Amino acid sequence: MNPFLLALWFFMPAGLSNAAPVLANKVPSYKKWKTPLDFGHSWHGKRIFGDNKTFRGLVAGVVLATLAIGLQKYLFIHSGWIREISLIDYNQSAVWLLGPLFGIGALVGDALESFFKRQIGIASGQSWFPFDQIDYIIGGLFFSLPLVRLSILYYPWILVVWFGMHLIVSYIGYLLKLKDKPI
Repeated sequence: MNPFLLALWFFMPAGLSNAAPVLANKVPSYKKWKTPLDFGHSWHGKRIFGDNKTFRGLVAGVVLATLAIGLQKYLFIHSGWIREISLIDYNQSAVWLLGPLFGIGALVGDALESFFKRQIGIASGQSWFPFDQIDYIIGGLFFSLPLVRLSILYYPWILVVWFGMHLIVSYIGYLLKLKDKPI
């Protein structure tokens, strides 16, 4: 089986969760719901996460990841070829927990990376390559561990595939004026 497709399919909910805050920020009716995760608090004189890590983004990420799991479950049940590229059995009832775990994990990974960026003096919005591209992957995989234990061989594939996806999607978001910088 193609490990690229396996990695792409399995981690799709976390990947979508990572993009959800940027998309939610563009929805006019959601603009007012922008309370930062750190409530504006600082640590050692620097913001903990910053203004861009919001409850709006966290909720949007969890909801989108959960909807993606629902779609994956539907396609798994109704499509034979999807079963061939699935690393997990979507018929299990606990699979619904995977959406929130992916969503929270991806965005907690992103928030932790922001914390370290703030503490070493990298301004909000500035790139910290490659950590900006892998934070959500590590967080999503870590938070999924209570439900899913993959073969050790799949984890590097997921990291490489979704690192590349992040670069591609970020550039597309830049071209669509959803992001200020291409990376």
